[in-house]
Amino acid sequence: MTYQADPGRYERQPYNRSGRSGLKLPAVSLGLWHNFGDDRPIATSRAILRRAFDLGVTHFDLANNYGVPYGSAERNFGRILREDFAPYRDELVISTKAGYDMWPGPYGEWGSRKYVLASLDQSLRRMGLEYVDVFYSHRPDPETPLEETMGALDHAVRSGKALYAGVSNYSPEQTAQAARIMRELGTPLLIHQPSYSMVNRWIEGGLLDVLEEAGMGCIVFSPLAQGLLTDRYLNGVPADSRAATSRFLSAEQVNVELARDLDEVARGRGQTLAQMALSWAMRDPRVTSVLIGASSVRQLEDNVACVDGPVFTEDELEAIDKITSRVAPAS
Repeated sequence: MTYQADPGRYERQPYNRSGRSGLKLPAVSLGLWHNFGDDRPIATSRAILRRAFDLGVTHFDLANNYGVPYGSAERNFGRILREDFAPYRDELVISTKAGYDMWPGPYGEWGSRKYVLASLDQSLRRMGLEYVDVFYSHRPDPETPLEETMGALDHAVRSGKALYAGVSNYSPEQTAQAARIMRELGTPLLIHQPSYSMVNRWIEGGLLDVLEEAGMGCIVFSPLAQGLLTDRYLNGVPADSRAATSRFLSAEQVNVELARDLDEVARGRGQTLAQMALSWAMRDPRVTSVLIGASSVRQLEDNVACVDGPVFTEDELEAIDKITSRVAPAS
């Protein structure tokens, strides 16, 4: 059946301006890091993407190496884009990144001009796009001059292959330097994509201030700490959970007592733990959007419902701080 987008899709969630730019992003964006590669049924990916757009999620976030195998998330997204979302392309914000390992040899990762621009061309071919809306440097390169990496982002925008440029995983100092270089080149950085959650608050130590000063937005990934801040681990580590099966999370990182205590606060707010964690991550007006993943339509719907949650009281914020102060930071 031909996909027809829900006519009420723009009534479902707020849209926030990214820094001092003209671009607005949905409060909740969908990341395709997991669950959209060749190891998952294309029908499931299609159903999630369709429902996301119907719920007002206009921003889909990818990277060159997302999916199993690398590149498969972009390729599968490109197929669904062509078959379902082609009429809606100008309503979508599509982002991708280059920085982590993608192909063998010295030119297959990091921040050289050769790698960054070759990766962008490959991403465009996989997705069947003429341009992406946002192109990121996925991580800083300790050996390549920052001027070279930022020069590649500037070229990507000037060539028309990207509308905006961003960075991810950069420290406050690196971000300030990158923003200065890009301003001098005439292509201001749009946004930074850092990790951030109730148990991983590093961006509060200076990065948010840098972004505000530079006029950049902030879209946070892992606001659920890769599932630790959900009801998935309230009773231990299920055999089929990410903590039991993924190389990105280990069972040792699961803190059942923490999850249960936070869940009690969430239930007092009329939310699930995941919904509260997402609401908490977007409580600061400098956070433009939160990135969520989804393995099912139901999970997507439950998480997007965070936008309907109540404003935090001071007592709730203090209770959360007290609970999370008992544990070491998590990624």
